[in-house]
Amino acid sequence: MVSSRLTNLHPYVPGEQPKDRIYIKLNANENPYPPSPKVIKAVRVAAKKHPEKLGLYPDPDSNELREAISEMLNKSGGVLCRANLEKGKKNGSGAIVTPSEFDKIPFVVTPDMIYAGNGSDEVLSFVFYAFFDSDRKLVLPEHTYSFYPVYGGFYNIPLAKIPLHTDWTLDTEKMLEVANQENSGIIFANPNAPTSLGLTRDEVREMIKKAPHDKVFVVDEAYVDFGGESCIPLLAEFQNLVIVRTTSKSLCGAGQRLGYLVANKELVEAVTTVKNSLNHFPIDFLAQQAGIAACRDAGYYVKCAQNVAFERDEFIDFLREKGWNVLDSQTNFIFCRKDGVSGEEAYRKIKEEGILVRHFATKGIEEYIRITVGTHEQMEALKEVMENL
Repeated sequence: MVSSRLTNLHPYVPGEQPKDRIYIKLNANENPYPPSPKVIKAVRVAAKKHPEKLGLYPDPDSNELREAISEMLNKSGGVLCRANLEKGKKNGSGAIVTPSEFDKIPFVVTPDMIYAGNGSDEVLSFVFYAFFDSDRKLVLPEHTYSFYPVYGGFYNIPLAKIPLHTDWTLDTEKMLEVANQENSGIIFANPNAPTSLGLTRDEVREMIKKAPHDKVFVVDEAYVDFGGESCIPLLAEFQNLVIVRTTSKSLCGAGQRLGYLVANKELVEAVTTVKNSLNHFPIDFLAQQAGIAACRDAGYYVKCAQNVAFERDEFIDFLREKGWNVLDSQTNFIFCRKDGVSGEEAYRKIKEEGILVRHFATKGIEEYIRITVGTHEQMEALKEVMENL
């Protein structure tokens, strides 16, 4: 009774959401901090003052949200943890935000360079549909965000999965070789998941120069705010570059489901055409209000990103002192293993103590666990559990 397309699908498997007990949840790369108080206020005010809008279709183009996103990127430079704060409250709320010298964008990001959707997963879905074809292989790393192969199967796009180097870095030369052979696009997360490592902006620039110029080159920057190098400045040089981002990580908004991409106007229009062919009203009224308020209180999220980066580096030092093999991280998570302890065993023993981390059964990374960085109190609790692991 079902189509052949359905029988060939291999759905994405998210981090577990158990209901048997309350866990410290460090398995889904969520932000441990709540949204800015200004976000909570904005949602409450919107619902109270404009209840009629809950019964009306929202702005189909999310114009005010796109404007707020572009303003935030210009102010922060696209990397929150390195942005500068002036004044504001202790938690950063209300502070004036300016980009670090390293992250300054050499042009003004405008709203027509932004497409906003229901989480970066939906944005990625539209990107796959708009830019990749079934007659040539899409190039991506063997180990990267595991939703890419799901969309490859969904849209019948063949994939060329390129193994990582033994140090877990991308094999950019091989990726470029295959992309040029296939005359195809490239996609990867930067920093990458689950490895937590990232390419520099210059390294990405050199890749795009050598990649097919008439094919879209996608950089997924879901985690860049925690210490990576944003490729937004490269949009001044490359018309085929698409940058996908999310509010789920650094903007504490996984429950809001907001994502966006930054690209030249023509590519934004292409993705918008895909959206309008599926659902003309993608982001609901309250989610738009939450996203607008979040972008306008960037200082709060700068502080959150800085807190996450600090706790991450402290925990990496702790693990290495205890004999764990830990990759450097530019993200809000840690990828690690320990000789003599299988990944499955580490995951299970930590779970028994009331803390969830992520274990992948995927061949090649099965000996590792991925730990989302939580609050100071959560990481201290995890230290106690891992002390004798």
